[in-house]
Amino acid sequence: MTEDELRALVREVITSRAAPHPTERARPSASHARLAMVAPTPAGSPCVIEPQVGCNQCGYCVSMGH
Repeated sequence: MTEDELRALVREVITSRAAPHPTERARPSASHARLAMVAPTPAGSPCVIEPQVGCNQCGYCVSMGH
């Protein structure tokens, strides 16, 4: 395999993997986005949503509820 053939193969693979799959949405849903927090809740501290349990870093409190 020549260097030019290898480059063409690499470009082809990158292009095919960069394109969204036909069944995927072109843009991610806002409901799955993570919100930036100033200070994330440390593991083991009271959960923001359910204060009677410890935080297990599930991410619910920094998402749009999904």
